[in-house]
Amino acid sequence: MSKRSDSNSTLFRALLIMEKIVESERPVSSAYLAEMLALPKATVHRIAQQLEEEGYLQREPVSRRFVAGRRLRDFSLAVLSNAVLGAPRHAVLQSLSEEIGETCNCTMLDGNQIIYFDRVEANWPYRIHLPPGSRLPLHCTASGKLFLASMAPAQRRQLLVSAPLKRHTERTITDPELLEHELQRIAEQGYGVDNEELLPGMVALALPVTDDSERICFTVAVHAPTVRKPLEELHQYLPALRRAAAALSANYCSGADELPASPPRVGAGHGRSVGGGD
Repeated sequence: MSKRSDSNSTLFRALLIMEKIVESERPVSSAYLAEMLALPKATVHRIAQQLEEEGYLQREPVSRRFVAGRRLRDFSLAVLSNAVLGAPRHAVLQSLSEEIGETCNCTMLDGNQIIYFDRVEANWPYRIHLPPGSRLPLHCTASGKLFLASMAPAQRRQLLVSAPLKRHTERTITDPELLEHELQRIAEQGYGVDNEELLPGMVALALPVTDDSERICFTVAVHAPTVRKPLEELHQYLPALRRAAAALSANYCSGADELPASPPRVGAGHGRSVGGGD
């Protein structure tokens, strides 16, 4: 811990607590935080309780352990979506969209949903309007399935059985066992696909943007109407998605910890050259 992190500042301690919580792969207790940060347990509990009251943290209903609250998640999204910080990312998306000729976006995991935090629209009359901040389900989106495939089995099962999987189209996979087989395939091949599972006539591919440990920071994705680009044709753009993912990784994930990372990697055998879904 640096000299600055030894500060008695309540503000700095609050930041350390939130940092440790978002870095964790599971809900954490005050005792764990106190041990990890070498702070008095009473102090950690008091600060965490204040952060909970303000919406920056929340507790799991059963374990009463802490996770990021809505206000902290919204703050994180605002940081990621910031025009100045996101300029290199948006430039990569713009170039990718122009090369493919379709809408491209970046998404991150937010609980049991994915959320768009950057997007470049294709200049076509027929397109789906999903601006930054839009939230979509995991089980029927390519990026969502990619995140699910990266999770530890217990965490994934908990998400899949907590509520019925909603059917959005006739192609939506709503059987948890069948979805597990699909996620295994995604983990092996390293990319996710939305084959008209969220919207009829709309397909998508996405690529995981990974850190130095090959964990997913976020995804880069493309989606297109089947009348313009059927799924088979969309696959030819996987090399372009791979280049974009590598550029995004170098700018935002490599050699730094700015972004909260998800648990285990997808397509580990493929390194960073994997494709993924929206």
